[in-house]
Amino acid sequence: MKVGIIGTGLSSLTLAKALVNEKINVDLIIEKKIKKPNQSRTIGVSKANLEFFNNNILDITKIVWKLKKIEIFTDNLKQEKLINFENQNHELFSIFKNYNLFQLLEKNLSQNKYFNKIPFNKNLSFLKNYNLIINSDYSNIITKKYFTKKIEKKYESFAYTAIIKHHDINNHTATQIFTKRGPLAFLPVSRNETSVVYSIHFSRNKKKDNIEDLIKYYNFKYKIKKIEKIESFELKSLNLRSYYHNNILAFGDLLHRIHPLAGQGFNMTIRDISTLINIIKNKYSLGLPIDSSINKEFEDVSKHKNYIFSNGVDLVHEFFNLERKINTNVLSKSVKIIAKNPYINKLLINFADKGIVI
Repeated sequence: MKVGIIGTGLSSLTLAKALVNEKINVDLIIEKKIKKPNQSRTIGVSKANLEFFNNNILDITKIVWKLKKIEIFTDNLKQEKLINFENQNHELFSIFKNYNLFQLLEKNLSQNKYFNKIPFNKNLSFLKNYNLIINSDYSNIITKKYFTKKIEKKYESFAYTAIIKHHDINNHTATQIFTKRGPLAFLPVSRNETSVVYSIHFSRNKKKDNIEDLIKYYNFKYKIKKIEKIESFELKSLNLRSYYHNNILAFGDLLHRIHPLAGQGFNMTIRDISTLINIIKNKYSLGLPIDSSINKEFEDVSKHKNYIFSNGVDLVHEFFNLERKINTNVLSKSVKIIAKNPYINKLLINFADKGIVI
């Protein structure tokens, strides 16, 4: 079996590593020069997904920082804790820098005999050389030809990301604050570094606002030494209507993109990789051909789960966005009461950890 993967992002490299681990020949088809990820961006991975990653893709224990608690606040309740997620037995989430994972995957794949890099040919003559083509690049000719139908939502917001350097602290608690401008997350990556993701609505980001000043204003934990260069990008969510065309399967951010407030984007991709690998292994075990039928089966298994999960994250965003618009604390007080229920709290933790389980 031979698979061609189009795209050079973390989704492509992670899937490539999962496939070569199964002794499947993989060509990474590169249209543009590989661009290394921004060093201010981080990824959060749930406990279940980290276990799958370490056991089935690549052991990344050395680059992750484990979070034992997640605390959620809102402007409308001042310093009162809205929700507290905690499990005494294990970590809830792990954080690492995009750049560090990119380096690990690149180095490991470059030494694997089943892996190769080839240039993207615009006449698409290479398509016939593969049992499967997996496309995670949302700007190439294949995407524009076959994968344009999608359910898309613009949040009218920008996400601002940075790494703050601070004095050493026992830094294993993530903090999410639903501010009047939008959700702000402090995500620890070491004893003296914390990633910040601040999603600010256009209408609330006035020219006089300074992102560094806002970060400092909402920071109540860290003695900040330095805030590194702040990067930004516009926020959109999407779900692709059709996952495949013939033997070409859409993947990664091309398949689905969600609001970063819950840190679940890459988690969805890891679950997709698990699903795809299981389908391929099952085909092998039954002696069935490895062909475009894999794409249909993948869509049948994953599409409804991804849609429900992404809409669940969007619902959280819209809930707090509504509270911001009507300027009341009634909704927050209701959430605080509900979240104290141990069953509800555990249900929310499992949802974030494992996604939709059917």
